[in-house]
Amino acid sequence: MNLDEAQRKKVADWIAQGLKLSDIQSRLASELGVSMTYMDVRLLVDDLKLTPKDVDRPKPVSDSLASAAPVSGGVAGRPAPATKPAKASPAGKPGAVTVSVDQIARPGAVASGKVTFSDGQQAEWQFDQMGRLGLVSQQPGYRPSAGDLQQFQMALEGELSRMGF
Repeated sequence: MNLDEAQRKKVADWIAQGLKLSDIQSRLASELGVSMTYMDVRLLVDDLKLTPKDVDRPKPVSDSLASAAPVSGGVAGRPAPATKPAKASPAGKPGAVTVSVDQIARPGAVASGKVTFSDGQQAEWQFDQMGRLGLVSQQPGYRPSAGDLQQFQMALEGELSRMGF
């Protein structure tokens, strides 16, 4: 749909005010008498080279991170994407649990990464869309100690909160 200059100026003003596309769609219909679909409004804003001011609020991490019990299962045998290491304790300290978070989560996971336990064993972890923590060891049948699990969960919670989860 083609709009005249006055109508385009109004749309630009609405974007500058921080209105959402759905609000702009409603105002176009009520104030200017122009009926457009949401997609048409979106394309119009794009054609006018405008960028809506969407407020990105970080999603709060559920309290289940601290109390989540590891669950066996998950995605095994996939190549690991690039990771960002996060240490649970100072580097080089024996008995340290280290956690890394993948920059791109595995398919079906909200977040994923790797963990190295105090005994040197490594595992892959992931949070699914239901908030369940999955832990898959590279050594079949391996079970980390209760202390390692607690350190892992605390380090994971800290790293994810730093990343805005």
